[in-house]
Amino acid sequence: MKNKKTIFVACDTTSQEKIKKIISKTKHSKLNIGYKIGLEFFYSRNGRRFLSQIKSKNIFLDLKLNDIPNTCGAALKAIKDLKNIKYITAHINSGEETLRTIKRISGNKYKILGVTVLTSINKFHLKSLGFKNDIKNVVTSQAKVAKKLKLDGVVCSGLEIKKVKKICKNMEIVVPGIRLSGDKNQDQKRVMTPKKAFSLGASAVVIGRSLTNGNIKQNFEKLIDSLK
Repeated sequence: MKNKKTIFVACDTTSQEKIKKIISKTKHSKLNIGYKIGLEFFYSRNGRRFLSQIKSKNIFLDLKLNDIPNTCGAALKAIKDLKNIKYITAHINSGEETLRTIKRISGNKYKILGVTVLTSINKFHLKSLGFKNDIKNVVTSQAKVAKKLKLDGVVCSGLEIKKVKKICKNMEIVVPGIRLSGDKNQDQKRVMTPKKAFSLGASAVVIGRSLTNGNIKQNFEKLIDSLK
């Protein structure tokens, strides 16, 4: 991730044809392009099979593992046949024991990214869940856990990059909730442009509907221009 800016294109669909189209129209020699596969596609009828057939791609499998240690460990073992997965996500709030199990079973096969507070949550949602601290303080605490357990990286919104970077100095920081300038926020609450996220120290950004809705090729050119 050091030489080129890394963009993970979120493939949030159940359509294999749509994903093929996304992959064919999001290539650029000056960017490191990867593809985020979430639960929607992974759980679809032929999603797992299709994923096993993608070759030489930078795949970010966004499972957001969040369960007891044995269950999460068994889930990782169940996907060991998938040879082209580079990153897998797990909620930091799943707890240290679960994260240790995930890290141990993944070994050197996957990089484990710890998910902090989702970008769809704002301070009011967090308070309704019983958290007394504000979002930045919660994310800071989660980042400390990620560092302690030697996870490979942290997933956080652009608004927390600086705080996470101070704690997780040698870890990757992957930022979702990315929108091109002028796009509506939709269901995301804590958003940022890709250029701003990279300027603050993001290792990679995840961008979906801003690229994949409408004319993908034109949207991608808009992304390229926005990073200049």
